[in-house]
Order: sequence, then structure tokens, then C-alpha cells
Amino acid sequence: MDLYEYQAKELFAKHGVAVVPGKVCFTPEEAQAVASDIGTTVVVKAQVKTGGRGKAGGVKLADNASDAKDRAQDILGLDIKGHIVHKVLVAEAADIAEEYYVSFLLDRTNRTFLAMASVEGGVEIEEVAVNNPDALAMIRVDALEGCTLEKATEIADAAKFPAEVREQVIEMLQSLWKVLVEEDATLVEVNPLAKITDGRVLALDGKVSLDDNAQYRHESHLALIDNAQTDPIELRAKEFDLNYVKLQGEVGIIGNGAGLVMSTLDVVAYAGEEFGGVKPANFLDIGGGASAQVMANGLDIVLGDPEVKAVFVNVFGGITACDAVANGIVQAVGMLAERGEPITKPIVCRIDGNNAVEGRRILDESGIALIERVETMDDAARRVAQLAAGK
Repeated sequence: MDLYEYQAKELFAKHGVAVVPGKVCFTPEEAQAVASDIGTTVVVKAQVKTGGRGKAGGVKLADNASDAKDRAQDILGLDIKGHIVHKVLVAEAADIAEEYYVSFLLDRTNRTFLAMASVEGGVEIEEVAVNNPDALAMIRVDALEGCTLEKATEIADAAKFPAEVREQVIEMLQSLWKVLVEEDATLVEVNPLAKITDGRVLALDGKVSLDDNAQYRHESHLALIDNAQTDPIELRAKEFDLNYVKLQGEVGIIGNGAGLVMSTLDVVAYAGEEFGGVKPANFLDIGGGASAQVMANGLDIVLGDPEVKAVFVNVFGGITACDAVANGIVQAVGMLAERGEPITKPIVCRIDGNNAVEGRRILDESGIALIERVETMDDAARRVAQLAAGK
């Protein structure tokens, strides 16, 4: 889970990282009130989970409260790389002398953590890596050893931080490591880490990505989830504990196994080109041991998407045999009908694998008019695309 800047800074402050306090505002009037309380020049920053906010006009200075209201008005509703701004952070503006960069991230390839640091901050770190790679220090950090005083010193010296900020940076690195470890994060980044004119080093921005697999250890992280930015169908699927991702298309996809579902997306997209560009509407993996209830929930979610015109159920029987899967499909249709939600869209089924012959017989003899069984995956993809196109 990626955090907004203001959320990242809250975690920073919790672990002793020096930040500039601010307040999140949802309206221009709220921004005006916060700026009035601060009483000096403020910065109004778009809160979106993407970079490049400054270049897109999402970060602006305001000299007074009235100006802050106008700047918030300019930013709220702005589209930044496909992210619509619904809130801004209003904070006291810092008088910056120098800008730096520091981060810790999980290096999956080398099975370790990686620290990156540079005295060239305030710009996208990718630009530094390309234009001046010698200015970017990259130091591996052992997960068991952690960012000790010695390791933090190694990082700061490798990045050639000036002597007057060196000790502060070393302390900052150790605090950021605490954020990474104690919050179960996979990325902790500060850009810019700034030296201001009074000599202090502050985290003026923050980016944190939390490991969703560790969420059970952090009850407080539930409050960081922003459901307002999540598709309502995805929220409902999450209630059913379904692995669902909403896409922009007309063919609902249900499969058992992430690899099979990914392949299904590809074949449907390819087949859909023949029918005016029909595309998959979702990714939905119901897992290998899907029961009738799980299948019913999956169909409920997919059929509830108004953009879906037809559904493709693509199942390969393994541990769960195809006859059990077929019975699950038939029972799911019945369960939906009992709930007053009878299916009204065609469902194309392709089942193969363990006990496939019996599974196909069950579907063929189900008597459900809207279920159509097709032998091969490619033929099923073409048929469901054709149905979704209304042909």
C-alpha cells in the first residue's frame, strides 16, 4: 500500500524523523483557515500517489491565507498523471538552502535492502542516476544487521554529504530505517531531504510503501487505507476475500490460478480485436479450491459490473476436480437466483483438467440457457468476445 505524503510524514514523525508539520485540507476554505493559523508563507501540495506533482502544477507557494485559498482552488480537481486531486497538504514553507535525497528499499533481486543517497535532491532520482550516476550512492544493508551507526555513516560518506549536515543525516538515516523495519515497509524515501537556512535538516517530502502481507501486525495501518480512491466493485470483492482487479472492458473474467487468469486476459484481448476491440473487464482469481459459494460470490461481483456484457469462466481442474467446479458453477447460478439476482448475461465456460469429461457433462445437462460451454480456450475467448460485442 502506497501512502500519501501526509501519511508518510506522520509515520516519520512517529519514529523521530524531523518534518515540517502541516494539515490536510479538502476545500479551499479549509486551506485558507490552516494558512491563517500558520500565519506565514505556506506551501500547498497536491496529495496524490504519484510523482511529478511540481511539474504538473500541484505544488504552489502562498504568501497569505487568501492566496492559499486561491492556490488550493487551482490544485483541487487537478489531473496529475491520471490521479485526480481531492485533498491538499498545507504546511509552513521552508527556506531551503540545499536539497538532498535518501531512501531505503527492498532489493528483491539481491535479497537484501538497498540504501540510496545523493546530495542532488529535489529532482526525480532517475534523472540523477542517468545524468550523474557518480552522485548517487547505493549501499546494501543486511536485514539482520540493519542500519547501524556504522552503516549510516558509510551511506552518508559514500554520498559525500557536507560536513555541516553529516551528523544530522546519519541520525536521519537511522530513524528512517526504523520506519522501514517497524512499519514493515518496502520503500521509505525522502526527496527532498533539505538543509534549511538555519542549519536544520528536514524531510520536506515523504514516500512510503507498506507491505500488505504484514498488515495483520499493524492494526493502525487500517486507518491509512483510502477507500475513496478505490473502485467500489474492488471494495466489494475484498469483502468476499476475492483476488479482483477492475479493468476497462466488456468481458468479465473468472479463473482459478493467477497464471491462468493472466493468460485468459491476453487471449480475450486478442480475440476481441476481431469484434471492435472488445477487452477484459477484470482480473478475478477464485483460487484452486473454489466452492460453490466462492463461485457465486465471483459471479455476483463480475455480473454486478455494468460494463460487463458477457462472462468467461476459464477453469483448469487440479486439486479441485472439474466435476466439483462444474457443480459449483451450476449451484452458484441457483444461489444467485434464490437471492433474487438471476443471471441475465451469457456465461461462456471452458473447463479442462482433472475429471473434465464429467464436469462438461454437468454443464451440458444443467439446462441453464445462458451457460454456453466451449471446448478450447481460444474458441471460448472468441465466442465470449463475440457475445460481448452483441454479435
